[in-house]
Amino acid sequence: MRLPTAISALFVLAWSFVAAAQTPPATPRLEYVMQLRVTCDTALSVGAGPRGSRLTIPITGGSFSGPHIKGDILPGGADFQLHRPETGRTELEALYNILTDDGVTIHVRNRGIITGRWPDVYFYTTPVFEAPVDSPYAWLNDAIYICRPDDNGMAGGVVLNVWKVTDP
Repeated sequence: MRLPTAISALFVLAWSFVAAAQTPPATPRLEYVMQLRVTCDTALSVGAGPRGSRLTIPITGGSFSGPHIKGDILPGGADFQLHRPETGRTELEALYNILTDDGVTIHVRNRGIITGRWPDVYFYTTPVFEAPVDSPYAWLNDAIYICRPDDNGMAGGVVLNVWKVTDP
């Protein structure tokens, strides 16, 4: 009598795992944070190396704005790209600073990938913000963000939209 009870219990337990596996988890939401209008100088080619072709794009300035933040992009940063011709994939890492309209400097490290061919291209990045912890922008330090170029773009630079990943 114990064997059928044990088998029944295992069946119920197994079925609950199957049912749980078929229910997708709640999808995180995205909350719009800002748009960055980044101006750039002429790209500098480092050339082909053992890992691919390297390109450095100097960041010369720009501006940004969102519902709770706005200011200027400071010159002196750069977008470092590594293109792998065998896969068509480009890895990028942009490092720069932004200055809010009330004088707070925030460091930005934006990493991502570009794959595919225009107009069917996959281009997403994950910016990480480092704001002073005693500033009104410390909230930028404690979240995951995603970024994608705006379809409209701009001459001499790039327009980037940033969203915060939030709970469902």
